[in-house]
Amino acid sequence: MATSKERLKPFLHPDFCKGCSRCVESCNKHCIEPGTEINAATGLVPVVLDVTNCNACGLCIDACPEPFGLDTASDLPSRPQPAAPIPSIPDERIPLPAMRPLVVKGTYASAIGAMLAGCRHFYGYPITPSTDGAELMAKMLPGVEGHFVQAVSEVATINHMYGTGGAGLRCMTFTSSPGFSLMLEGLSYMVGAEIPGVVVDVMRGGPGLGNIAPEQSDVKLIARGPGHGSTRTIALAPATPQEMLDLTMLAFDLAFEYRNPVIVVCDGYLGQITGRVDLPDYMVKPGLPGWAVWGDAAHRPNLHTSILLNEVDQEQHNFKLQEKFARMEEKEQRADVYMGDDADVLIVATNTPARTAKGAVAALRQQGIKAGLFRPITLWPFPIRQLQPLLGRTRAMVVVEASAGQLEDELRLALSRADVHAPPPITHINHFGGIMPQQNEIVAAVRAAVEANPPKRHSAIPKTDGESVTGVLS
Repeated sequence: MATSKERLKPFLHPDFCKGCSRCVESCNKHCIEPGTEINAATGLVPVVLDVTNCNACGLCIDACPEPFGLDTASDLPSRPQPAAPIPSIPDERIPLPAMRPLVVKGTYASAIGAMLAGCRHFYGYPITPSTDGAELMAKMLPGVEGHFVQAVSEVATINHMYGTGGAGLRCMTFTSSPGFSLMLEGLSYMVGAEIPGVVVDVMRGGPGLGNIAPEQSDVKLIARGPGHGSTRTIALAPATPQEMLDLTMLAFDLAFEYRNPVIVVCDGYLGQITGRVDLPDYMVKPGLPGWAVWGDAAHRPNLHTSILLNEVDQEQHNFKLQEKFARMEEKEQRADVYMGDDADVLIVATNTPARTAKGAVAALRQQGIKAGLFRPITLWPFPIRQLQPLLGRTRAMVVVEASAGQLEDELRLALSRADVHAPPPITHINHFGGIMPQQNEIVAAVRAAVEANPPKRHSAIPKTDGESVTGVLS
């Protein structure tokens, strides 16, 4: 305790003050009064300090629950700043021996992919038809010193992921459409704070609780920004159990490359059907990124937050995020094209409907109709660059999906943003609540599109002076 001669008068740092007024009650010289102005940095109302009559008794400092009432301004706590960037520990790829293929369901393939990608932390809340993946993670993780937590809700799940991802660790969850809706707020926090994580959304029928049958009901939520604010997440759409494994592994790489959540989105059929899966020849031993809030002295200066109460700071942070999203859009467009180079009609489909559409393409080709399949693998960013070269000879497009035009909306928006203002005519097949598009109706829809949009042919049109010019007749 300092002597009376050494005692200094208190100093108030407004950014640390909650305005609780405990110090007001402790001061018998009435040097402290409740404040009336909001602090822009905290959104709180700090007290007002006038030390004119202060006798430096220190009672206000003793009463203060926060570290702001200190003897001198120079003693104010501050976040330490690193002298140099904190080095990252890089990931390692550990070779695996050749192994025989597995025959597993889609959710299992995704869980295995997560394990091979170095995920050792899983959080989730059971919801059909995604729970099988969580159950397999619960069985596998203890054997590799991993951690499985069945959270109390989907809201808790995504916030567990916020903390684990912020520590620089690979984490994931499985969920389904109603559960995914509950995670959107936390996903927005993760995007804002630049926290990586992987969410596998096994879509089911809606709206509301709907049913547990497959649907492609979450495309608009995922592609247009999961959560409030100007958010973006890469969305990977597998079509086979093999891709469930491969794209889950890719999702972890992308999540940490961009410091952003990544969504793996499939429908309920794909989550449950079994298929042959070849395992990769490596597994990942994760490192530790320099930005992690790890809890040791080296990483002490790091901070993750999506709260920026100053308007200028918030705008600048959004500019930074938008620049990152633009890099994603430039680099991460992915699509699979089947017999599209000479196609007169393109079928656009993803997930399980794309598999049915592929069978329809084969049937149509046998009938002499040049059909092709364009399958977006990234729902966002939509792979418009892979689509544009196919449009020159395409007479029509048929969008096949288990939703009310959510994929078609993404297609049309991507065409518009790419300045394709006169695309081929677009028709669609939509089903809901577990009724999936069938091959025979896809064939019929393509045949109807061919009849409605006959090929353009060139013909010699005579000019008035007796010369001719090549024109186009429909």
